[in-house]
Amino acid sequence: MARKWWRRTIGLGVLAGLAYGVWRAIEANRVDSDPGWEPQPFPFPPQPRTTAPPPVVGIASDSSTAGAVSKTEPLVEARRAWCEPTDGTCPPTHPIKAKLSSRIFHVPGGFSYDRTIPDRCYADTAAAEADGFRAAKR
Repeated sequence: MARKWWRRTIGLGVLAGLAYGVWRAIEANRVDSDPGWEPQPFPFPPQPRTTAPPPVVGIASDSSTAGAVSKTEPLVEARRAWCEPTDGTCPPTHPIKAKLSSRIFHVPGGFSYDRTIPDRCYADTAAAEADGFRAAKR
């Protein structure tokens, strides 16, 4: 009796695992028809897509007009806190490597920095911590 129960339990577990694998494969190959949401890795919910351009910051020439921006002064686009890696490497402007699956970020010179393939690249550690990542222990 116990042997029969054990076989059924194992069989159901294998069947559930296969069903989950098929579901994940279908989800990975699915074309996103909803332009309003950006898919995230498995344990995280989808994030809304932002269609608005990043904020624009003006450059003031002296301290008396620090808050004011005249029309003749150049406007610079504010840097984003993170960017996508290209070919598994971070650009020099965003050297902090972050993994979404572990929610850990690695700084240059760290123990695992060279072998880490990033999901996101951050400009500084404060930006990575603000997004919920923690620093690597080594």
